[in-house]
Amino acid sequence: MVGSLQDTINAFIFYARRDVKDAFEIWVQSLRVGQLMTVLITSTFLAWLIYSPISTSTSPSKRRKSPWITYSLITVFLFLLNVVGGAWPLLVNRYVPEPYLDEFFHIPQAQTYCEGKYRQWDDKITTPPGLYLVSVLYNKISGLTCEASNLRLHNFSVVLAIVVTAAQCRKLIETRQTERLGKIASPGLSLYSFHVAINTALMPVVFFFSGLYYTDPLSTLVVLLSYRHHLQRVGSKRPGLLSDVWTILLGVAALFMRQTNVFWVVVYIGGLEAVHVLRSVKPAAQEFLTTLHDPPLSKSGPDDWLFCLLTIAVTALCNPAKVIRQIWPHITILGLFLGFVAWNGGVVLGDKSNHIATIHLAQMLYLWPFFAFFSLPLFLPSILGFITHPLRTIHSLVLGPNALFTVPWALLTTLLSAAVVKYNTIIHPFTLADNRHYMFYVFRYTILRSPVIRLLLVGPYTLARWLVWGSLSGSASTAQLSSETPKARLRTAHIQQNTPAATADDDTAFTLLDSPSSVSDTAPDTSTAILWLLTTALSLITAPLVEPRYFILPWVFYRLLVPSWSFSSAGLGRKIDLRLVLETIWFVAINAVTMYLFLFRPYIWKDNEGNVLDGGRLQRFMW
Repeated sequence: MVGSLQDTINAFIFYARRDVKDAFEIWVQSLRVGQLMTVLITSTFLAWLIYSPISTSTSPSKRRKSPWITYSLITVFLFLLNVVGGAWPLLVNRYVPEPYLDEFFHIPQAQTYCEGKYRQWDDKITTPPGLYLVSVLYNKISGLTCEASNLRLHNFSVVLAIVVTAAQCRKLIETRQTERLGKIASPGLSLYSFHVAINTALMPVVFFFSGLYYTDPLSTLVVLLSYRHHLQRVGSKRPGLLSDVWTILLGVAALFMRQTNVFWVVVYIGGLEAVHVLRSVKPAAQEFLTTLHDPPLSKSGPDDWLFCLLTIAVTALCNPAKVIRQIWPHITILGLFLGFVAWNGGVVLGDKSNHIATIHLAQMLYLWPFFAFFSLPLFLPSILGFITHPLRTIHSLVLGPNALFTVPWALLTTLLSAAVVKYNTIIHPFTLADNRHYMFYVFRYTILRSPVIRLLLVGPYTLARWLVWGSLSGSASTAQLSSETPKARLRTAHIQQNTPAATADDDTAFTLLDSPSSVSDTAPDTSTAILWLLTTALSLITAPLVEPRYFILPWVFYRLLVPSWSFSSAGLGRKIDLRLVLETIWFVAINAVTMYLFLFRPYIWKDNEGNVLDGGRLQRFMW
């Protein structure tokens, strides 16, 4: 038995080395001077979109130093991501040249559009034609043909654009936080913002589909563009008519990618716009309950969440004209979407019998383990706190001023979770029938094992929810820091006192965590977190099918909102968020495994009697 296992391991290692060597040689052979120059020019342009060294320079000396260093570093990182990450679509086209799975529908439809046949439509496609229209435009500009390999390359370009847009969004988030705190926003770019953007693109479910022709990368990008526009609108200046029109156009573009984007561009972004207006209402003209209660999430508990919702409702009712003036573009988008639903006779375009909207509350339980798995490095503060000072950490979390895990709240959520598991667990036929997706094996070895195991999973759901919410609120960081001994706190204070003061124009490549101008560690407002949770619920509980791709947008917005963490007792840990380094390594490792399984471990479908199915086509593991 031991010998057989050892032989299996040795054989796997042998074939893995051979496969990786072949893939590496294919990638190296593809690196030509002309292609590398194109990649360098592209990276330079994308870096300029993230950080313009000219507009951020404040003096001739700085124009020669810090901004250009920052710009050069961003260019280098984007160049490496472009060159190394570009190996993924290259290898997919080499080892899987034919359309795979949903590509059987998407690629022929795009090719039909490329031929100018815009009235022909495959009834099996459920999403709008936004992806195909963009592909037609992209090919006309670039002069490329609509071959499967070229169409797949579109999505890798989209993922690079996601890096740019995510960095811009995180930069704007920090700018708005700075303004709210009454500080002067730094013209520089925080290292945290850029690193979060890189990790957003490397997130395994996002990155995997950069090598296939699916709608998800472009859908994510367009929604992020809408979000960036929102962050620009909620500055100190009141948005004009042109900004309102752009809001509508971006919202409609998002709906052309995927119907469920209506929740993000209307409920989430529209809700944030409404809260922005209500926050600007003068307190002197208000009465009881009409002053917006919106503390940072790090200082709020369940009572604050309820009070926040109540004050938002009352304040909105007292100021309807101001709210409507701000959110009328989002109301217009909603009206256009409802008109489409009425014209189409439903939300999905095709294959309506297999995509019937239903109430699937269990999706909000599956969400947290999904986040916890991919966000595992973000829980480092909680892990350190429990390991070094477990009693102090528990005390700060349960009895602190912003107690996250109160006993009544824990009992309530546990009982509700158990009720959802018992009465609203839906197993879609596609989940049981398709063993090409990882979700098939997750369900098979957990939820489908027995009703008892299904109920016992409430514990992991609850723990994962606590960890994720703690990282979003920054309370995990607070808990870890509060567990320091008095001696450690004195040492930290001594280090901070003896650190040279920095300014907004400090001559560093990036704004680091220990800079006075840094606000990366600021937690999102309670209203923002509530709107995020509400939008996530609306976008998920109407889907009977559980797919990791459905969790992409909730995760992306969650990741953009997570505050930074600094390890005060370590020199480097005071300047950068060490969790992000671990997150990058974690994502690269997961991507390496999933890419290897997809490319080099195909199999043939057979029934219980050994008969070959699906014409003997090779099947591959994927998200």
